[in-house]
Amino acid sequence: MKRNRQNRTLRTITLVTLAAMITLASNVFFVTIEHVHLRSGTDLSIYAETANIVSTTVRALRGNIYDRNGTVIAQDNRTYDIYCVLDPTLVNSEGNISYIKEEDRKKTAEILADVLKMDYDAVLKLLSQKGIFQTELGNKGRSLTKAVRDEIESYKLDGVGFTDSLQRVYPLGTFASNLIGYAQADESGNISGKMGLEQILNTYLTGTNGSRTYQADKQGHILPGMRETVVSEKNGYNVTLTLDQTIQNALEQSFHMTEDMFDCDRVWGAAMEIKSGKIVAWGQSPSFDPNKLEIEEYNNYGSELPYEPGSTLKTFTWAAAINEGVYNGSDTTNGYAYCYGSDGKGNPVRVSNNEIGCIYNAHHANYGALDYDHGLIYSANSAATAIQTELITPEIHLDYLRKFGFFKDVGTDGLPEAAGILNFSEPSEKLSLSYGQGSSVNVLQMLQAYSAIFGDGTMVKPYFVESVRDAYDPSRVIYQAETQKVGRPITADTAKEVQGILYRTVNDSDGTAKYYQIPECKLMGKTGTTELAVGGTYESGKTITSIMCALPAEDPQVIVYYCFQARYDQAAHVRSDAAVNFIRTVALTYGFTGDIEPVTEEEPEETAEYRSWNMPMLLNHSVDYAEKKLNAYDCDVYVLGSGSTVIDQFPRSTDTVTSGQRVFLLTDTTSFVMPDMEGWTRKDVAALWAVSGFGFQLSGEGKVVSQSVPAGTTVTKGSDIKVVFE
Repeated sequence: MKRNRQNRTLRTITLVTLAAMITLASNVFFVTIEHVHLRSGTDLSIYAETANIVSTTVRALRGNIYDRNGTVIAQDNRTYDIYCVLDPTLVNSEGNISYIKEEDRKKTAEILADVLKMDYDAVLKLLSQKGIFQTELGNKGRSLTKAVRDEIESYKLDGVGFTDSLQRVYPLGTFASNLIGYAQADESGNISGKMGLEQILNTYLTGTNGSRTYQADKQGHILPGMRETVVSEKNGYNVTLTLDQTIQNALEQSFHMTEDMFDCDRVWGAAMEIKSGKIVAWGQSPSFDPNKLEIEEYNNYGSELPYEPGSTLKTFTWAAAINEGVYNGSDTTNGYAYCYGSDGKGNPVRVSNNEIGCIYNAHHANYGALDYDHGLIYSANSAATAIQTELITPEIHLDYLRKFGFFKDVGTDGLPEAAGILNFSEPSEKLSLSYGQGSSVNVLQMLQAYSAIFGDGTMVKPYFVESVRDAYDPSRVIYQAETQKVGRPITADTAKEVQGILYRTVNDSDGTAKYYQIPECKLMGKTGTTELAVGGTYESGKTITSIMCALPAEDPQVIVYYCFQARYDQAAHVRSDAAVNFIRTVALTYGFTGDIEPVTEEEPEETAEYRSWNMPMLLNHSVDYAEKKLNAYDCDVYVLGSGSTVIDQFPRSTDTVTSGQRVFLLTDTTSFVMPDMEGWTRKDVAALWAVSGFGFQLSGEGKVVSQSVPAGTTVTKGSDIKVVFE
């Protein structure tokens, strides 16, 4: 009985064990083959499919930025880094070798060293390392171009592969860089705008990355039957700007010319189509190369640097009076000074006893009884203050400036903007505003306001962004700019009358902007010179010199504005080569030629009664050399100073010189012997004034009839030289 009981117990244990083993085997079978947990019924396939899942990002290209003619300003470059697999276990699903075999190392090293311009022994050493999965080849194996990658791949080398990355590049370097800005990759490799239009337009320019997700074996290979999901990337939109490469390059070239000539602190400028508001050139110096990112100045001067514009703002004083119907250009005013007091309400009034102070013209020039038209042509502060207080009122003047868009943001394409500061409380501040000092503006405001002056009285908003288009289908327009008319501060008749005065400012023999004339076409314009306020005072010894002009004069199409900040130079508007270079490029690019025949450089003909030629460059030459050089020309040469070397000259090199013209050679900045000026024109005296840097007071019209310093007298800096014309 006992034995039977033991046998039954043994059989029971055996059956239970067998049942357990069958259950375990069933679970293993269903988990392994069917991906189902037998007891719980759980579907385990979702867990199995996540094993060795690899997900990679396919980076989208950032949109390109183009100039108006399709020249690339900014684009993404896809670069490649090389890697070399050394692990002998890496064989792909077809059984092919996916690593560099030992017997292939020398051949592979030879090819890579040749293509990458590396040392063969160094490459071979890297390929001969033990115990590592793969190796890279250092700096020379990184950021490779597609052409280099394709060349290496043409050799079909086992175990050599590439990873790719994106880099933002700027083929034109410093081209409008403080406007364009830059974009940069973050730690994850995503590129985004950090400054300028790259940042402002980041939403448009940024693409959507794609992805590739797959199951891989332990070596990272996709095996047959494993899943792979690909989501295509979508590149960013392309942006086309209004900038013109030819005109922009000329602007930046002119910056360098100005810096060399005046050793200036900063230079800035722009050109804009009057009727559309399209800005075709915009820049500043110092700037930076976005490929190098050695940035000293982050501000965009044209929108973020408010400054006192000086006499270029006088135009709006005249425009206000003309538009109010109270202006007669032949009426006269005191052409020397405006002495003022207060009416008790904070407004200035003219007085005879110098109650508060006097406003004088530049260099205390005395024009006598000056007509209002010549007040603008000569840029007389005394005339500007008289118009503001006697023809109109300071409040009317300010109202017009506001209508012209000053002291508020222009709102161009989302640019950060500093609108400037209006100082208009004290009588002196109100008077200063009439001639462009005491309050500040920016370039965008100046271009917008002058579009009404040089146009038909209608003011248009400046802009840079012409269009945003789909990178895959350029016919699909995401954004298209349109001209925005933002006001009509003056009538067409007023604009025409102001233009007539500004035409004379450039083209009259005694106009302050006469040195900006070009051979391609006639201009109209206004100069500006303003003292630079530092710490609330005008004692810095520095000025902002500017020219605002439009061309061609008979039908203005383009505004050109050019400014620089440097130590005061009385001849700054005479030494106009840099700005003229820029203006001429605008004229040539737009085809504004034919009004004036350019003078070709040639020796004067002996038999000609009237001759013209281009002035030679005489700076840094000896006086003897200069005089011998000029002997071939029929001109009157005046040597100023007792030095032996020419340090300045008038006319400037390449200027047109005609028979009998006076030529001045400066050799000393401290003194010179006064010539006999009887019969000289204002242009002659202005030339002597400009090249010598001495102060003159001019009065009357016509030709010189008297001079306060007799001919033959040695004059020194600070001498009071009065010249009377009749």
